[in-house]
Amino acid sequence: MIVFILGMAFLRRPLAIVAALLTALSITFLNDSFAGTFSEKVTRSVRQFSPHLAAKMRPPLTPVIRRRPSAKREIYICGQPRWVFVLVFSAVSFILWFVSCGLLTVLWAFAIGLLATIIHASFRTPNLKARLNTFREEFRAVWRNYSEL
Repeated sequence: MIVFILGMAFLRRPLAIVAALLTALSITFLNDSFAGTFSEKVTRSVRQFSPHLAAKMRPPLTPVIRRRPSAKREIYICGQPRWVFVLVFSAVSFILWFVSCGLLTVLWAFAIGLLATIIHASFRTPNLKARLNTFREEFRAVWRNYSEL
């Protein structure tokens, strides 16, 4: 819902839409599976026209010394650590937000989107299954009272 409201806020500013896309991409790079898949797809695409450049884009080898490799390994995107990509994409998106004069608009749109999400979450039923079970138990209790008469 927040992304939809942000998109609606920038229909008149195409540069701000690009900034929003870059911001979303920098956030999705924080997901391990997306970062790995993105790196593989880009490396395969580059390998088709420049195998030498694709070889440079591989992550460095990590030595394993008498134990299993650690589960918290660093994620590489196109041969660079993930934080480099997140930092670069975040910086470029901030510059685009600034150039398109959309910083105030994005703050307003984000506040409205957050407010709409909170209002939606407060008015929806917290647990529909629990409400249905409660209703069923109440119905059984009333039905028992009618059958006793």
